[in-house]
Amino acid sequence: MKITVIGAGSVGATTAQRLIEKELGDIVLLDVVEGLPQGKVLDMIEAGPVYNYQCRIVGTNSYEETENSDIVVITSGKPRKPGMNRDALLKVNVGIVKDVVGQAIKKSPNAILIVVTNPLDAMAYVTYKVSKFPRERIIGMAGVLDSSRMRTFIAMELNVSIEDVHAFVLGGHGDTMVPMLRYATVAGIPVTELLSKEKLDAIVQRTRDGGAEIVNLLKTGSAFYAPSASIVGMVDAIINDKKKILPCTVLCKGEYGFNDIFLGLPVKLGKNGIEQIIEIKLNKEESDALDRSADSVRKLCKNISL
Repeated sequence: MKITVIGAGSVGATTAQRLIEKELGDIVLLDVVEGLPQGKVLDMIEAGPVYNYQCRIVGTNSYEETENSDIVVITSGKPRKPGMNRDALLKVNVGIVKDVVGQAIKKSPNAILIVVTNPLDAMAYVTYKVSKFPRERIIGMAGVLDSSRMRTFIAMELNVSIEDVHAFVLGGHGDTMVPMLRYATVAGIPVTELLSKEKLDAIVQRTRDGGAEIVNLLKTGSAFYAPSASIVGMVDAIINDKKKILPCTVLCKGEYGFNDIFLGLPVKLGKNGIEQIIEIKLNKEESDALDRSADSVRKLCKNISL
């Protein structure tokens, strides 16, 4: 299998490193900055004798090297700065993603595209419009990351193994995301029976602020360890045809009452990309929250000019 990662910044380079260490396929790391992907890849190659990975990895500034990729991961774009929300990134990143997708699909017309660039839901929409790919092959990485953060905060609060915590987040990747507390469990026990409403509300808010919290701490960058791990989890599910149920951003075509909008929903990931969208029963509070999240995404996408 051949996997291209576009963008050799912190998220892209760390993703390439994790992919090569798991030997999920041959990797191409592409960036417009001369020497950047080549230097980072050389560093990864020199770690090979220690980690004993055998896959091929190439750093390049040319899309020629990406030809016939099975998966293309798009991380290109400007990162958030302290005090900046994802919406503020829209104008600058639309142009970047439009160009990247246009060039990538010329070389890999049958690839599955994983979109990571923020604002995620809008960039998935841009990718869809530019590529004209079927929705099964355009997947936004958001829910896996947001759910991982939520699981982390629950485990920290209860001082339990992260392996026992199951939780997921739906909706847009931002302030209106919908953490599904009713479905969150710890070793099968509903989290609502283990934590007070006040503590659960605090966990929900910290999940929504997860990216901003890291941006404010770092001051000169944004999260990349958890995002890259989330990307690799999705790539692994696709390449190894795991049929894994993960919350991912997908184009809705009637699911949950939504049409022509990208939202985070539970999906089955396998070798064909999105193989099924899982519809779960929502109560009125959850349904209303998902509606608000969808409205936020629609407003954002209205400002996109292609």
